[in-house]
Amino acid sequence: MTPDPPAPQPPVRRKALLAVLLAPLFMALVAVSVINVALAAIGEALAADSGGLQWVISGYALAFGIVLVPAGRAGDATGRRRMFLIGVALFTLGSLASGLAPNVELLNLSRILQGLGSGLLNPQTVALIQQHFRGQDRARAFAMLATTVAVATAVGPVIGGALIQVLGADAGWRWMFLMNVPIGVVAIVAALRIIPDDRRHRVPGKGRRPDLDPVGTLLLTLAILGVMLPFLERGVSTLVWLSFPVGLAMLGLWWVWEQSYKERGRPPMVDPAIFTNRPFRNGILIVSVYFLGATSVWIIVPLYLQMHLGHSAFEASLLGLPSSVAAAISSQIAGSRVLGMGRRMVIYGFAVAFTGLLGTALLAGPVESGWIPFWLLAVPLTLMGVSQGMTIAPNQTLTLNSVDPRYGGVAGGILQLGQRTGAAVGTAMIPGIIFSLTESGTPWLEAFTIAVASIMALTLAAMGVSIADRAREKAASASL
Repeated sequence: MTPDPPAPQPPVRRKALLAVLLAPLFMALVAVSVINVALAAIGEALAADSGGLQWVISGYALAFGIVLVPAGRAGDATGRRRMFLIGVALFTLGSLASGLAPNVELLNLSRILQGLGSGLLNPQTVALIQQHFRGQDRARAFAMLATTVAVATAVGPVIGGALIQVLGADAGWRWMFLMNVPIGVVAIVAALRIIPDDRRHRVPGKGRRPDLDPVGTLLLTLAILGVMLPFLERGVSTLVWLSFPVGLAMLGLWWVWEQSYKERGRPPMVDPAIFTNRPFRNGILIVSVYFLGATSVWIIVPLYLQMHLGHSAFEASLLGLPSSVAAAISSQIAGSRVLGMGRRMVIYGFAVAFTGLLGTALLAGPVESGWIPFWLLAVPLTLMGVSQGMTIAPNQTLTLNSVDPRYGGVAGGILQLGQRTGAAVGTAMIPGIIFSLTESGTPWLEAFTIAVASIMALTLAAMGVSIADRAREKAASASL
C-alpha cells in the first residue's frame, strides 16, 4: 500500500466538499438511469427510429468512456477543480440542449456533450476524495459515493415516470434533462467556494504548459472507441465488429507509445509502471469481471418478466428498488469495516452475489408455473444489492489505497473505465445468450437459467481473483 502524503493545508471542510462532489455525480447517474423510461416518449415526440433512439444511450456511453482516463490525467497535471468545473459546465449545457432539442439528431449531439461532461467530472470526484480524505474517512467517503450510485440508479426511473405522468410525454422527457440545469449551476457556484484551487501553472523557468501526451491520448481514445463501439452498436450491422480488432491493435500501439514516451524522459498519460502494482492491477480485474456479469442481471430479469411472462415495465422495475436500498445500506456498513477486513469484505460480497443469483435461478421455475408470485424474485435480487455495497466501494477503496494520491485522477479513470468496459461487454453478451437460445427454440426458462449461470461463473471468477489478492495481502503482512 502506498503511504499517503500529509493532509493538504489548509484543511478543507470535508463534509461540504463531499456534498459538492456527489451532487453532480448524482445528477449524471440519474441522467443514465432515467433515459430507459423516456425512450418511447422521445421516439414519439421526435419521430425517431430505433437507430436514432439507440444513440440516445450509446452516444452518452461512448463519450463518457472515451474521456475518463485522459480527463483523469488532465486533472492530475493541470488541476482537478478546474477539470471538475469544466465537466459540470459541459454536462449542464448538454442537459439544457437535450431538453430543448427539436429533433433526435440534435438530441444525440447534446447527449454526447452530456457524456463528455460526465466523463470529465467523474475521475476528479474520485481523485479529490483520495486527495482530501485519509484512512477511515476515505473509506466512508467512497461508501457515500457507492450509496449515491445506488440511490440515483433507483430513483432515476421513478423520477422519469413521475415527470411523464404529471407533465405529459413530450414535456416530461424534456424536464428529465432540464431539471439538471439549476442543479448544475448551484454545483458550479458551490465548487468555486468549497473545492480548493489546485491549478498547476506553467513549469517554472520553462514557459510551457504541462505535457499531456496528446499522441497517447489520441491512441487510447481510438482504442476505447474501437473496443466499445460494437457492444453499444450491436444491432446496426455485423461489420461494426471490425472495429473491435482495430481497437485492440490501437491499444497495443498506445502501450508501446507510452513506454517509449517515458523512456524519452517525457510524462506519459498513463505511466505503464502503474500496472506493475499488483493490488491496483487485481482491483481493475476484479471490478471489470464483476461488471461483466452483475450489470446484466437488471436487463435479463425484466426481459424474462416482460417478454415471456407478460408483466408490465413498471412491475419489472419495482423488483430493483429493494436491491438499491440494500446497496445503499450495505455500502455504509462495508465502508466502516473495509480497512479492517481488507479483501475479505470483497470475497464475502461475491459469495452473497452468488447466493442471490442461485436463488434467482431456483425461483424462476416456480414463478413461471404460477406457484409463487413474481415479486418474490425481489428477495434473492436484494442480495445482489447487498453484494454491490460489499464489493464496489470496498474494492475501490482498497485498489486506490495502493496508488499515490498524486496520480489519483488517472487511477480513478482507469478503474471506472474497467467498470464501463465490463458493463458494455456484459450487457451485450448476457442478453445475447438469451436471444440466441430462444430464437433457436430453447424454452425461455432454460435460456434464462443458462444466462444466470453464466453470470454466476463470472462472479466466481471475480471471487477467485479476490482470493488470490487476499493471499498476496497475507504474504505481504507475514514478510513485514
